[in-house]
Amino acid sequence: MRLAELTTSEVGGPAEKFVRAGSESEVIEAVRAADAAGEKLLIIGGGSNLLIADEGFDGTVLLIASEGFKVSSEDSCGGASVLVQAGQPWDELVEQSVLHAWSGLEALSGIPGLTGATPVQNVGAYGADVSQTVAAIRVWDRQLNQVKTFTNSELGFGYRDSMLKRATSTGSPRFVVLTVEFQLALGRMSAPLRYAELAKRLGVQVGERAYARDVRRAVLELRAAKGMVLAAEDRDTYSTGSFFTNPIVSQAAAAQLPEAAPRYPVDGEDQVKLSAAWLISQAGFAKGFGAELSGGRATLSTKHTLAVTNRGGASAEDLLAVARAVRAGVQERFGILLEPEPLLIGCQL
Repeated sequence: MRLAELTTSEVGGPAEKFVRAGSESEVIEAVRAADAAGEKLLIIGGGSNLLIADEGFDGTVLLIASEGFKVSSEDSCGGASVLVQAGQPWDELVEQSVLHAWSGLEALSGIPGLTGATPVQNVGAYGADVSQTVAAIRVWDRQLNQVKTFTNSELGFGYRDSMLKRATSTGSPRFVVLTVEFQLALGRMSAPLRYAELAKRLGVQVGERAYARDVRRAVLELRAAKGMVLAAEDRDTYSTGSFFTNPIVSQAAAAQLPEAAPRYPVDGEDQVKLSAAWLISQAGFAKGFGAELSGGRATLSTKHTLAVTNRGGASAEDLLAVARAVRAGVQERFGILLEPEPLLIGCQL
């Protein structure tokens, strides 16, 4: 199995051993077997947040394919408690939440990948992230060899971060997510909108609500315009999504930047979040940059400077060459070191 077939960037060499797990019990069985044999283990879901080396992976690659969700409770006071299998495609779940009038996930429309990965990365977009709606998760603890449950407060959520991510090394997690439980309000209105671009598009103020179906439609349109909704005919979508996280820096460091640099508050801290896309473009990297580094096989997206895309036939090293040039240029121009958002497996920036 060539791992490029399982990733949205379509890069990655062969797996030494490949296992597909279609149920929770099969996931646990596969993990236990790999651990008992002393094999390296790489977990793959939707393959949207991984960059795998051209040499591939010298161990067991486990594809999570356990799909489905069920409502464990639903009432006007507590809302809907929705239990979701780790292998459930994320955007299908978001679509169903809007159709069922479960409010809270609509701004996370169009994000590729599977539900089990969302709490690991604390997936977010357009002012929302899953830490706002995750109630609990069940995992297989490889260290204790047992199933465990963690509540929201125990998951240590941060910006694109969680306790689960911090317990993962080179793509091999201590905690393998089995199910995710979301607590969602009932109603056809969205959660309060926190992102100015989205609120403006919907004709409301930040902090106000809109119909969830309208929010989903607007988010999908915004993401598609940036090449962030998977489409076979659009090479700009052959990527890991955003390659760099938005850096969080001190107020003092932010004060050294030009006045026009976007700044976003970070709750409860003397820090601000910057726009990686703004830093990249202002450091001189235009949309489509990088063709000369890869023979045209890899470039920044032609729609958005935050994605490194496979234009056809690219290798992992092609994508990394573009990312390295961008990272070095931003550091030289602004003194800020961008951090990669995808997991780098068998390779480094």
